[in-house]
This record gives sequence, C-alpha cells and structure tokens, in this order.
Amino acid sequence: MAARVRTVYRAWSAASGRIRVTDRGAERRLIVRGDTLSIYRTDGNWTPVRREYWWKALEVVDIPRRPSALLVGLGGGTQIHLLHQVAAPRLITVIEHDPIIVRIAREWFGLDRITRLEILCTDAETAIRGLARAGRRFDYVMDDVSYADAPLIALPKLLTLAPLVARRGSLVVNRHRNGDPRVLARALRFYFRRVRIRRIRRTGENTLICCAGSMC
Repeated sequence: MAARVRTVYRAWSAASGRIRVTDRGAERRLIVRGDTLSIYRTDGNWTPVRREYWWKALEVVDIPRRPSALLVGLGGGTQIHLLHQVAAPRLITVIEHDPIIVRIAREWFGLDRITRLEILCTDAETAIRGLARAGRRFDYVMDDVSYADAPLIALPKLLTLAPLVARRGSLVVNRHRNGDPRVLARALRFYFRRVRIRRIRRTGENTLICCAGSMC
C-alpha cells in the first residue's frame, strides 16, 4: 500500500502565498501555490531524485571537485543537498527573496545542518548587483526563478548572471518546456562558447539550458 500524503506544516507569506510541507514516506515536499518547489529525502537516500531536474542540472555540466556555487532561488534547498552528493563545495551562495521560505528550508529541509552556506535574503537584482560589485565569480550558477517568465522578461535577468560565471564555470537555467528555451539559448551564445538545451524526460515540463565557456 502506498504511503499517504500528510501535510505537516502550513504557512502563508506575502511574497510566496500559500505554503505547505508534505510528507509521503521518506519524501518531503515544499509546495507553494500548488507547485512542488523542492523534494527532501528524510532517510538520506537521494537515488529517487536522480530522475528529476535538480539532479540532471548537475549531470549536464562539468563541476570541479570543490566548486563555488550560486543558486538563484532556494525553495527547500534540494540543489544544495545534491551538490554535496556530487562534490564538496567550498561555498554555496543562495539568493532568496522570501524570509519565510528561508526559515522553512532551515527548519524542515535540513539546511540548518549545512555548513559553508551563504543565503542572501533579498531580491535577485539587488543581490546580483552586489556580487558583481564585489568581483565574485562562481564555478556553478543555477537559475531556478525564471522558469515561467516570458523570454523578454527572463533574458535581462540571465544576462546579469553571465559575468558571475567563472571562465571554466557553467550556467544552468531551468525553463518550462513551453517557454521556448531556444530564444534564450540563441542570446546566451553571445556570452558562452557552448550552449545546449536538455529536455528532462519526455513527459516532464522542465527544460535545461546549459552554458559553459564564459566569454565575459
């Protein structure tokens, strides 16, 4: 018999709306406005997540052994846990505008046990501008907040991220399959030597734009 889904926590925030944390067996989910933003394995077994876009976003690019990483969008921190599965990050920097999401990620999704983690709780534009002024560069950059934005809205945001990618680093952009990732990929080819599109499962909604070889 399949385990039933239990709602273990509810919250509401002005920035994100209705928030739920659910458990089904060892799988915990962060659900915001009806959409799953993160999966957390309470038993420490991340194998079931390997078919999901969070894992694929780490497979499609070369990540050095001790990378510095920048994640735009926190959710429950699935990507943070997976980065620790595949590498030994010297520092993970996360941009998240909603302090309620940050608190939930720490209390319910294991982020309180993660070391070498820097969370910038502000809007992405402000945080990215500050990182650029400080001359920060990252080996791995993941954008998970432009998912459903129209290309004309998403592109200016992504172009501000390009200078933050190290020369041998990578940028991965999570896009909805109906968001025409080809438009963004064409524009990003002016900033990266290698740009390709990766569909996650034939029936899935996620498409990854994978960029490497920074020319910024």
